Amino acid sequence: MATVRLVPTVRRRRLGGALQRLRKQARISGEAASEAMGWKAGKLSRIENAKAHLPVRDVGPLLAHYGVEDPDVVAALEGLARDANKTGWWTTYGNVVADSYKDYTGLEEDAESARVYAHGLIPGLLQTGAYAREIVAGTVPHGPVDVAALVEVRKKRQALLTDSSRTTGPLKLWAVIHEAALGYRSASQPLLMREQLRHLLDMIDLPSTTIQVMPRNAPAHPGMVGSFHVVRFPHPWPTVVSRENIQGIDFVEGTDDVKAFEEAFELIVAAALPVEDSREIIKMTMEGN
Repeated sequence: MATVRLVPTVRRRRLGGALQRLRKQARISGEAASEAMGWKAGKLSRIENAKAHLPVRDVGPLLAHYGVEDPDVVAALEGLARDANKTGWWTTYGNVVADSYKDYTGLEEDAESARVYAHGLIPGLLQTGAYAREIVAGTVPHGPVDVAALVEVRKKRQALLTDSSRTTGPLKLWAVIHEAALGYRSASQPLLMREQLRHLLDMIDLPSTTIQVMPRNAPAHPGMVGSFHVVRFPHPWPTVVSRENIQGIDFVEGTDDVKAFEEAFELIVAAALPVEDSREIIKMTMEGN
């Protein structure tokens, strides 16, 4: 029988990365850890590099070797090991969805909250289908079939905002949108933005969603450098920052770097309009369409 290549999933990479960090914090070599577990040489390296599966039953004993006794940490890693082989619904879209976008979607699925600063576009989690189709078609070099698939992926992601069955409840979204994004005009669909802005007004009423508008006359703020997402997870998982550009998405995961983005978002929130004032400017812009 042919050997089936183990395809690294986002969860397996997160598990491997966490295990590697904990091992290094304990100042234990990979060889010593493998020997303590009775494993063949190289097995732990493959696990840490998301190339091998770690059975749930081995998580606790391995962490014990590292001196990790926090039950929350053990439970979190066991849960990740249990789900590590599961592939997300987004994998069915094949090469239409870039690997970095698949990675972000996988992170978003497990996230507790997302904080987004968007300068030129309405954030994907808040886009209507018509708006998404026009933006994807104009910014992503794909054919009509691929555009339809990418829009479908974007709409499926939005289910997180109302999915109460998730362990952490609906994804908590805090989005700060620059006023310029509200003023987009579609040459082919005159009512496109009216529908999109009406949708924002509906979404702002969700208990899990906060929307602020950054006015054109706002003081200088960190968001002027570019858009970004701060994705937070339940304890003990570290926060991840993502930045999107025309070539895809890149991630920031170092503690100090992530902290800089979290502090930047707080400054952005302070410079933006309060929620009620934001609601009014969205409404006024919609009525002007």
